Amino acid sequence: MLQERSLGPKLPDWKEPPVPEGVPLVGRYAALERLDADRHASDLHRANSASDAIWDYLPYGPFSSAAQYHRWARQVAVGQDPLFYAITNLETGQLGGVASYLRITPQSGSIEVGHINLSPSLQRTRAATEAMYLMMKWAFEAGYRRYEWKCDALNMPSRRAAQRLGLSYEGIFRQATVVKGRNRDTAWFAAIDAEWPALDEAFQIWLAPSNFDAQGQQRESLSSLTRLVRAAGDPEQD
Repeated sequence: MLQERSLGPKLPDWKEPPVPEGVPLVGRYAALERLDADRHASDLHRANSASDAIWDYLPYGPFSSAAQYHRWARQVAVGQDPLFYAITNLETGQLGGVASYLRITPQSGSIEVGHINLSPSLQRTRAATEAMYLMMKWAFEAGYRRYEWKCDALNMPSRRAAQRLGLSYEGIFRQATVVKGRNRDTAWFAAIDAEWPALDEAFQIWLAPSNFDAQGQQRESLSSLTRLVRAAGDPEQD
């Protein structure tokens, strides 16, 4: 008697999503547009200069001069994978960071967000959260099935951010790479399309003006809204 084989579910309606083209992503608090060295580099370098620590877990930086940062921005701005965005905080009108889509794989419906670098002025703002929401929203609404986030396993702020945004912990890839001459174990997080409707609702509730008091303090945390959606929690946090 032949043993029954286990196979994954068929996807009869599956269609490859489009490759991102860098269309502007605009919300209530944040606006993202394709990184342009001539338009963005000077302001970004100025915002980044408040802390060298923001470069600790990235394979490049810090940049000692605006010219050096401009050269880096000019090189990466023309790429399609990674595809870089510059992030503006609409509440202040100031440029404050970059993020990108990368490892873009339409044939499997997978896309990653990475190269996230937020200046101190953008960190812990509604604009920072909304920027991440807008990137996730575009990916799932375009038809991607899987949205990934990876970071150095020692980068606890990034791990906390991934979980807060509703991405589920998927494990540690040991000795995944070498960054700036140091070993890097990589922590993996992801959200899938089946989780997106609930995550979308959680973000909309959190971003609503009614969720903030007159001093701008949140009434309900995003973590509490996304906790029940996540398939698995980070053992370093839960």
